Amino acid sequence: MSSRYEDTLDPMRLAFVQVIEALRPGEVTSYAEVAAKAGYPRRHRAVGQLLGQSFDALPWWRVIYSSGHLPPVNPGLQEERLRAEGVAIERMKVVDAPHGMFSQAE
Repeated sequence: MSSRYEDTLDPMRLAFVQVIEALRPGEVTSYAEVAAKAGYPRRHRAVGQLLGQSFDALPWWRVIYSSGHLPPVNPGLQEERLRAEGVAIERMKVVDAPHGMFSQAE
């Protein structure tokens, strides 16, 4: 993410960016997990707002609902990108991922 964009962020959103940018290919996490790891538990909606405004500056496709379901915003593209990273999806729900909270191996 460009430093110009980061300069416009408050400390909470900057912490979200750092957590999201640290996600590896094939690592899938939830909005709530991003918020918690950033030190702002219960601010999962703010994570969603940030990702909605970031376009492709952040790997938004690696962040989903805690239930494993893909959010309704652009789920086809999200599914395509996740599958390309080795994530298994059934009926718009992550069932296994190489890394992260949805991994069956970790």
